[in-house]
Amino acid sequence: MINQHIAGTPKAQPRVKATMRGRHAGVYTPKTADDWKHSIKHELRAYAGKVIEGNFTIELCFYFKRPLSHYGTGRNSKLIKDAAPRRHTQKPDVDNLAKAVLDALTDIRFWRDDSQVTKLTIQKHWADLITEGMSIRAKVEEL
Repeated sequence: MINQHIAGTPKAQPRVKATMRGRHAGVYTPKTADDWKHSIKHELRAYAGKVIEGNFTIELCFYFKRPLSHYGTGRNSKLIKDAAPRRHTQKPDVDNLAKAVLDALTDIRFWRDDSQVTKLTIQKHWADLITEGMSIRAKVEEL
């Protein structure tokens, strides 16, 4: 159903924050992932308004640009150091990355609610051979 790569820097859905304004308490969601979620919505606009029923299997692969410290220097500046980590094991967390994507799909009304997802596979990788961003595969399973 969906099989697409979305370029950009993946961002995690931030946690809700509490605040006090004078005597009034309130909560808000930081806007740090808004640009990323907008990119997802824009790239998946062909699926907007479908409101598909059923249960979904979702596969998400996030690709992150390596920091310069993972590369050699001088004439080796294009080579990844042997000591550089093979896996992306730093922030952001996979569950928060997925939450931003699932929320974006709910916002464009691809489905009724992300509670319809019954299988979710999430991976993080370095973007060594692919453009930084996210690959998404979504399919509806028969009930």
